Amino acid sequence: MPRELDEDDVRVRPPRSTRPRTKSRPEHAGAAPGTVVTVDRGRYRVQVDDRIITAVRARELGRRAVVTGDRVALVGELGGGPDALARVVRVEPRTSLLRRTPDDTDPVERAVVANAEVLVVVTALADPVPRPRLIDRCLVAAFDGGLTPLLCLTKSDLASAEELLALYEPLGVEALVTGRDTGVVELQERLQHKTSVLFGQSGVGKSTLVNQLVPDAFRAVGEVTGVGKGRHISSSAIALPLPGGGTVIDTPGVRSFGLGAVTPAGVLAAFPDLAPGAEECPVGCDHLGSSCALDEWAAEHGTRPERLESFRRLLRSRDATDVE
Repeated sequence: MPRELDEDDVRVRPPRSTRPRTKSRPEHAGAAPGTVVTVDRGRYRVQVDDRIITAVRARELGRRAVVTGDRVALVGELGGGPDALARVVRVEPRTSLLRRTPDDTDPVERAVVANAEVLVVVTALADPVPRPRLIDRCLVAAFDGGLTPLLCLTKSDLASAEELLALYEPLGVEALVTGRDTGVVELQERLQHKTSVLFGQSGVGKSTLVNQLVPDAFRAVGEVTGVGKGRHISSSAIALPLPGGGTVIDTPGVRSFGLGAVTPAGVLAAFPDLAPGAEECPVGCDHLGSSCALDEWAAEHGTRPERLESFRRLLRSRDATDVE
């Protein structure tokens, strides 16, 4: 016969917490402002006044990325020291963002550097050989992210810069040429009192430039491999103070640059002289097909053909699967 149930058989699960739930978060009104100078395995090195503080991300930030150049608010142990650990509780609004995707088919963006003003696209004239398609993609990322691009051509003692300078002249991109003992002073003057980021493929000499711009940086440099590709020397982006004022950010070298999240409108923003003509295009125009109205508009308004072709070259670079 089945046993009769009594009050001892009733099981009531106690509540998990007696505290009322709330969606409000602490405001951290007294949090100290700082700037992230580098990120390493979940730890953030943050410049606060005249000292560097190690911090972790607070839970309330969720999964939002914190990258080099971010202006943040900190609480916790702010005195510094080997065992001190603060918390990043807030990321301030960004003025610019350099970002890329793993490849062109991946819509997930990876933030690289925040709040930079100038993107220095570094490319060697030889050893390794220039890759214009990769340069184009870096320029697209600069225009889309709100940075001013600056083309820096290194190793002028190995090859002439005339061909590359002619290729990018219609774009209106400022360019500087550096060699073993030339051009660095001009580059330093151009970057003075600004936050700039050096970006380019491995082996083009970014770390060498940083060591010349910031003599006490001591960034590791390496040789180009036998197959013409550079080795990754810098492992993470790091911000360094520029003598006389300003900040220069050295980044790891890249061999590819995905633009899966960039739209034609983002590229067009860098060509304000073509924007009125684009308004006459059909809705959703990619500016590459026969239905584009830019050709006729440019002919009527005296726009240089090289300017329109440069715009379309950048658009085509978004769809290129090979950037070698």
